[in-house]
Amino acid sequence: MSLNKSVICPILVGRADDLAVIHRLREQAAHGQGQIALVAGEAGLGKTRLVSEAIRAAERVGSQVFKGNCFETDRALPYAPLLDLLRNFYTDRLGDDLSPYFGSTANELIKILPELAGIIEGAASAPSLEPEQEKHRLFQAVAQFLIEQSNNNSSFVVIEDIHWSDDTSLEFLLYFARRIRSQKIFLLLTYRSDEVNPALNHFLAELDRQRLAAELVLTRLSPNDVNAMLRAIFDLDRPIRPEFMNVLYPLTEGNPFFIEEILKSLIMAGEIFYADGTWDRKPIEELNIPRSVQDAVRRRTERLSADARALLIIAAVAGQRFDFALLQDLTERNERDLLPLLKELITVQLIVEEAGERFVFRHALTREAVYSQLMERERKALHQRIGESMEHLGGESLDEQFANLAYHFYQSNAWQKAMKYSQRAGENAQRLYAPHAAIEHFTHAMDAAAHLSLPSPSQLYRARGSAYERLGDFERARVDYEAALQSAHAAQDRMNEWQSLLDLGSLWAGRDYSRTGDYYQRAYDLAHEINDPDMLAYTLNRLGNWNVNIEKPAEGLRHHEEALKLFQAQNNRKGLAQTFDLLGMANYIHGDLVQSESYYNQAVQIFRDLDDRHGLASSLASMTLNSGHLQSGMGVLAKTDRAVAQRACEEALKVSREIGWRSGEAYALIILGNFWGIRGNYAASFNLLKASLTIAEEIGHSQWIVYARYCLGALYLDLLDLPHAREHFEYALALANKIGSRWWVTNITGFLARTYILQKDDKRAASALDDGLEISCDSFLREKKEIHALTLGQRICWLACGQLALSRNDPELALRIVNELIVSSANLHGEEIISPLWFLHGETLTALNRLAQAEEALLAVKKSAEGEGEKPLLWQIDASLGKLYQLQSRREEAASLFTAAQKIIEEIAVTIPENGLRDNFAKRALAYLPKSRPLTSRQAAKREFGGLTAREREVAVMIAGGKSNREIAGSLVVSERTIETHVENMLARLGFSSRAQIAAWAVEKGLLKEKDS
Repeated sequence: MSLNKSVICPILVGRADDLAVIHRLREQAAHGQGQIALVAGEAGLGKTRLVSEAIRAAERVGSQVFKGNCFETDRALPYAPLLDLLRNFYTDRLGDDLSPYFGSTANELIKILPELAGIIEGAASAPSLEPEQEKHRLFQAVAQFLIEQSNNNSSFVVIEDIHWSDDTSLEFLLYFARRIRSQKIFLLLTYRSDEVNPALNHFLAELDRQRLAAELVLTRLSPNDVNAMLRAIFDLDRPIRPEFMNVLYPLTEGNPFFIEEILKSLIMAGEIFYADGTWDRKPIEELNIPRSVQDAVRRRTERLSADARALLIIAAVAGQRFDFALLQDLTERNERDLLPLLKELITVQLIVEEAGERFVFRHALTREAVYSQLMERERKALHQRIGESMEHLGGESLDEQFANLAYHFYQSNAWQKAMKYSQRAGENAQRLYAPHAAIEHFTHAMDAAAHLSLPSPSQLYRARGSAYERLGDFERARVDYEAALQSAHAAQDRMNEWQSLLDLGSLWAGRDYSRTGDYYQRAYDLAHEINDPDMLAYTLNRLGNWNVNIEKPAEGLRHHEEALKLFQAQNNRKGLAQTFDLLGMANYIHGDLVQSESYYNQAVQIFRDLDDRHGLASSLASMTLNSGHLQSGMGVLAKTDRAVAQRACEEALKVSREIGWRSGEAYALIILGNFWGIRGNYAASFNLLKASLTIAEEIGHSQWIVYARYCLGALYLDLLDLPHAREHFEYALALANKIGSRWWVTNITGFLARTYILQKDDKRAASALDDGLEISCDSFLREKKEIHALTLGQRICWLACGQLALSRNDPELALRIVNELIVSSANLHGEEIISPLWFLHGETLTALNRLAQAEEALLAVKKSAEGEGEKPLLWQIDASLGKLYQLQSRREEAASLFTAAQKIIEEIAVTIPENGLRDNFAKRALAYLPKSRPLTSRQAAKREFGGLTAREREVAVMIAGGKSNREIAGSLVVSERTIETHVENMLARLGFSSRAQIAAWAVEKGLLKEKDS
């Protein structure tokens, strides 16, 4: 199969900091302060790619580039890289008169470059001198040539792969490095850090001793960088799926060349294919070794002695890492005989010494290439020997070797030991939050059991199902949990039968609450029969949480409180932590945010003590809800500092990713996205919520799909993009009804009704609220019944009823709803403010012409919103206060508030990532203000920000964020030249001379204020 699409990464990934250093050094050299930089790293890390980017940047600013290469065959060829540089130079100028370029140096340079005699008229070789004098004059001539070229424009001199350089060229480079300190020359040298020979080592030591050069050591790419690299290659707008990364990354270890070679081999084999304009792939369990890697390993092993090759084979079967004691035991060699063989392997760059007793293959692909050359019978025999040797050497610390023992006995088909060690290795992996490894080990244990004609225990199915669930693989988790239930029931293992019922109930909670309730009820009945207090308490917690999610929080709270008493009696700290966590959620949904946070704080402390990272991540994320969130806007906020809440959620996200808990990652992303959304940082909010939605859709987690869609709808509603808001809300509502979550139904209904109201569709809003509250709101209110808002979701619906009444010009009814919601609020006392309620209260009082009371309410909510940084609400409050002051003929105060509202609108607009969305928001938001305003939004913004357009301000924000022109162009989907033009215009308008001044100006003007907060 031929490659019809390139697998070369189109962008430079993971090297932004290195490139920035090179740019800075080149700029210093351009001002007459000559600089030298070394770029080091093992083969394949992207040294050449980095240099190419640096060259393009240098050429854009007018620097002259001189480039020479060293090649592996050049080590015995004097001046090889210099000859390459000079030939590149004159070849690019054939047909021109070269005399002005070479001048008086031509006669000397002809000695190493004879063809100059036929190119430069009148050039003739200078008389020969003694060898040492001859070399010195040649050094002078080459240096003079390069220095003279830099007299008009700065020069960028690049020599690549100096690990292959001849000794004479290295001498020249050291000579040249000393000469350029006051010249407009930047010298950049690259070399492989794993191939440093004595001559190069001396050269590098001299540069260090004389402090002549800055060194950049390239490291392997991180998993996030590799993800970005793959997304760029395959032109994807979503993260790469974890199962592919988990196969690719360990083998390539973040080496860009290896990654591209692996991808090429997969495409050639048809495992990855391009069809209908997109990339797709087959399920990939293992990767083939690219021919280029196999050839490189073959050439290295050919240089080994027979004994060293035999040792290499044993090491390759032993694994990526192997101990000296193990090799001794397997080879029966003493230390004196074994060490020289290991040194041979180190010399040819196949292995490295990791610690005194441990060695490691330099690359995982190297080990795989050696391993793949063995026949299956050879492998099995060696695996058997290695496993038995590990058992023999393990002694009392054998548990540390469970994973290795499981691997070797499984590969050798020693099924009894493979089953034993694989199960133990899987249990260790679970404790270490390594779900992929756990799945592999448990699967091997089941496979070994099948070979022994034994049934797999229910514990194995449950354990593997738990790992699948953590990774978000619903279907495989379901199959394993159902197998565990069936196995436990058949074996009359009531404990595991009960646990399997809870597992299945928890699994279905993300998709179907009716099934969840059925499983939990069966578990509850079984726990009652067994009459075990802990079992009963755990089941009560699950039933309690189910009741909370179907909008029965009172019942849920009773279940949790009963569970709490049982766990306290048993002093079960794990059970207590789980109960505090669930009580936190139940109180949150019940509208008591202060009590909720108290419970979450207790849960977090115990989870930390127990090192339960799964529970910790969940509690930290949920705790953030109480300090500001969509729903929490209808309750008295907890007093947590915003920065503390932000750090808690960021820790939850970090921990979820570390333990591979994809559902937890999606949950934390949603909550963090909301945290920033209600504070007007829309760029961050959109990115986080979209990332969450991607994960939720990948793992099929319906509840988090509902949650993410609901929150995205709220963002669009904030930004007055009503069609998109309605689309997300209606999708989320349909899915919430499908999974049977009344909690989500009421939450979404309130926001959807508000969207309908703003679209002037009061009839549809009323119908939606009737469905959401399961009553006829109009008839309920006409009958003068009291509102009993038991949950935050129901309170959100009733708030929408108040907004609907105001829209229908019935402020008396709106006031009644608001007052009842205020009276029924938990923990409301003193100067406590619930922002949405107080804002509607103020607008309702204004409509009733009770202006003094309206002003009091609006000023109170303004103060609260300022304290919480709620910009999306602040501009609306200022607009309402301004209109109130207009009614009172307080024109100057009104004008001041309208100006403040306009300024906030403009500040918000800067953070909106999409042009159309930004313009629509500015247009619709400014329409709320009097039409007599002196300037349009665009005009006012330009006046405020030095005449810069909205796009130029956006570029300024990215410059302040440290992005290069290329990165900015990629983010905005425009050409790099367009960004350069923007930067030039900005410098001209602001009277600046550097990007650093633009960055400082952006910070001073507050464009980064929300981001920094």
